[in-house]
Amino acid sequence: MLFRAQSGELGCQAARLTIQGVPYVFKKHKHGIQIKTPEQLEKMRAAGLVVGRTLELLRKAVEPGITPLDLDAIAEKAIRDAGAIPSFKGYQGYPATICASVNNEVVHGIPRDDRKLREGDIISIDCGAILDGWHGDAAITVPVGEVDPALTELMRVTEEAMWRGIAALTVGRHLSDIGYEVERYVRSQGRYGIPREYGGHGIGTQMHMDPWVANHGRPGRGPRFEAGMCFAIEPMVNLGTDRTRVLDDDWTVVTLDGKPSAHFEHSVAVTHNGPWVLTALDGGASRLGRLIGAGVDDDGAKPGDESL
Repeated sequence: MLFRAQSGELGCQAARLTIQGVPYVFKKHKHGIQIKTPEQLEKMRAAGLVVGRTLELLRKAVEPGITPLDLDAIAEKAIRDAGAIPSFKGYQGYPATICASVNNEVVHGIPRDDRKLREGDIISIDCGAILDGWHGDAAITVPVGEVDPALTELMRVTEEAMWRGIAALTVGRHLSDIGYEVERYVRSQGRYGIPREYGGHGIGTQMHMDPWVANHGRPGRGPRFEAGMCFAIEPMVNLGTDRTRVLDDDWTVVTLDGKPSAHFEHSVAVTHNGPWVLTALDGGASRLGRLIGAGVDDDGAKPGDESL
């Protein structure tokens, strides 16, 4: 069982957890955020690579005529063949390996076989895996064949907003800086909706851990980042209103106005050398190098380094 730091405690404390029969000890920040050792981050990187490679398989498999349930089968086989466990399947009763959200579905779409993807659709694929007790979690939005230019731009804006948020994960910055950077970029690109009730989260020995990570807000608030913290950064951006509703299946979130939505996510570790994107095949080096080189992140950190 995970021991969480109680509110009002100061400094860090040791927490003890047994993962698949192996005892682990890690530090907890005063705000209850799990802090991993370099060795534990390597285990998270291994889980993250399972997720990243699975998503690349799914990206290539998306085409007109395939069903979300077909994609789910591909994902489950890839994860299990890698020696990992799908983290979504059975989580709070969720019935599938991936979330497959099509067009106006924002997140948590349940894969079905009664709807084939069509030319012009977009599909958000969210995927998680557990390897040796550690979690990886990431998402991509993929066009189905040729899509409307407005949807291409929606996907571009959402993915770029994710990378802007990731670039804020440097030692000494604040939790709210992630949402500030995400929102600032999205607002600069046009009149898009950012659902305020959904966001990212801490990740490690559980898929969803403290803290919740908003995709909006003012900078300079909340806990300061320390090396060893890990977060799932996942903006969702709508082509229209930010308002959403949940369908009768109690999972699928859709836009209230029926307009499309995009979703991107990576699991990221804070290191002394900048963010390490655990679910990106290159550790995030190419995208973060471009952002930091352009002066988006002004602290001079070098991203993608795989050590604390």
